[in-house]
Amino acid sequence: MELKKAIQAFLEYCEIERRYSPHTIVSYSLALNQLYDFLSRENGEIHLLDDIEPDDIRPFIGSLNKSGVKKRTLKLKMSAIKSFFKFCLKKDYIKHNPASLIPSPKLEKRLPSFLLQNEITDLMNIFDSNDPVGARNLALCELLYSSGLRISEALQLDLDDINNSQKTIRVMGKGRKERVIPLGSKALAAINLYKKCRKELAKESNEKALFLSKRGKRMGAVEAYRIVKKAMQSVTESPQKSPHVLRHSFATHLLDNGADIQSVSEMLGHESLSSTQIYTHVSVERLKSAYKKAHPKA
Repeated sequence: MELKKAIQAFLEYCEIERRYSPHTIVSYSLALNQLYDFLSRENGEIHLLDDIEPDDIRPFIGSLNKSGVKKRTLKLKMSAIKSFFKFCLKKDYIKHNPASLIPSPKLEKRLPSFLLQNEITDLMNIFDSNDPVGARNLALCELLYSSGLRISEALQLDLDDINNSQKTIRVMGKGRKERVIPLGSKALAAINLYKKCRKELAKESNEKALFLSKRGKRMGAVEAYRIVKKAMQSVTESPQKSPHVLRHSFATHLLDNGADIQSVSEMLGHESLSSTQIYTHVSVERLKSAYKKAHPKA
């Protein structure tokens, strides 16, 4: 099979069968088409899949590295290439996987930024819940902190995804995997308060989205990011100020207070515990810092 046709088949598989996000599809498409263009330039012809060897892929990664591509971006492109060739092997388009022995660049693990518990309290006190916009913003922040949702997951919520009697929310996460998460009493109260004045934002009575923009449509990620960032500016010196910081805070505070890592991992929607373990490092670093400050012989 020709490389170009295989790339198209893989992208369709990711979109239709795996239901990856549009952002992931674009990212994969860019990486694989860059590989296609590189091989065409270097070899003067379009490769058949079976002709591609590890020594064809390594120079491509090297060229990206020399051009100043960041390690994180390089890792994402390598991930796309590895996923593509695994797909091709599974579909019997190729007899061997030329990317299997090529290592992905290692990234330095950065501890996630989070808010202290008193900063969370200060953050929630910023909003004027008597105003429809203020009530909406409070509900959004309380939800993100109470549930650890990704901002994309929170903005996809519809009104009927909230179960008041069971105090849970139904969320569609990455890979279209559904999970049910407990909802804290403060978050539930904030959401119910917002829902009472939500009609002042809704332009159409049949709009199902929970969080609405001022135009009455489903709120977008850019608007949500600005709301959270602006609110955080006056309550924390954390270098990062974004909705994801509330997700980090959710996980960190749960583990600090004795929650087991498996439960936290399930609530975050992580596929493996390794993704959640970074938050245990946060707790350990905080303990070390407290020890050094308080112990006379530290």
